[in-house]
Amino acid sequence: MALASLGREPPPFFRQGPSALSRLVVFSGLALLLMVADARYALMQPLRTALSVALYPLQWLAMRPVFLAQSAQSVLGTVTANEATLRALRQQLSTESQRANQAAQLLLENRRLRDLLALQQRLELPAMAAQVLYDAADPYTRKVVLDKGALQGVHLGAPVLDELGVLGQVTRLFPLVSEVTLITDRDHAIPVLNVRTGARGVAYGDNFSHANAMELRYMAANADVAVGDLLTTSGVDGVYPAGLPVARIEKIERRTEAVFARIYCVPLALVDGVSQVLVLGPPGTAATPRPPAPVDPKASKQGGRR
Repeated sequence: MALASLGREPPPFFRQGPSALSRLVVFSGLALLLMVADARYALMQPLRTALSVALYPLQWLAMRPVFLAQSAQSVLGTVTANEATLRALRQQLSTESQRANQAAQLLLENRRLRDLLALQQRLELPAMAAQVLYDAADPYTRKVVLDKGALQGVHLGAPVLDELGVLGQVTRLFPLVSEVTLITDRDHAIPVLNVRTGARGVAYGDNFSHANAMELRYMAANADVAVGDLLTTSGVDGVYPAGLPVARIEKIERRTEAVFARIYCVPLALVDGVSQVLVLGPPGTAATPRPPAPVDPKASKQGGRR
């Protein structure tokens, strides 16, 4: 085939129609016309409405990750804020609980101090307030250590009381502290008086029945003793003033073959948990009232003449 027989026009596959410039001009004019017509007559509003309805599911699906992220962030922020608030409330509750416990402890100590003050005013002997520091280290004895010693005027053998009754006796004395043997100690004995019958006896510490107990020994099996009888100090030993509450009878065991009855008592003083006590002075230091001042007879006569 000769080259002259070929056509001068491009094949149908390569035909491009109007030129690019022509199409640009035509489409630009059409766009301008549509913008002016839409601005004046809102011709494209139905089309926009239809497109928004058709595209709404796609928009909803596209916005789900954003909404989920925002919701998760909000939930995490709320949980964090609630946890911080809960921690603050728990700390405040703990603080208020400690304050309430301290207030209850202070009220209890205040009541005991008032009772001790009232007891001190009723006693005829001088008394000194002291505080229990700690229990003695020996586990087989019932002793406590006070914060007052010889330098503060405590003497050996001084009776020690709390607001309810006799607590014990000073058995070891140091310059700044003193050791008190409680009435429930197995080696401690105190002369007592049965208030109901007037019978005297001796009460010993008893650690065998239970921790805080006493035993009224050497009482006849047929002695007039009843459960609930109050035992006070008899004063015959010259150490404890008479009339101080000591214990109350809790249990009585009478046996026909035994000469003496087994009488168990419960001390009235707080042998466990006591914090404030009174230490009595020596029996010979009782406070005596001051005698009235002498009156000058000459001054009285001059006053009478006036």
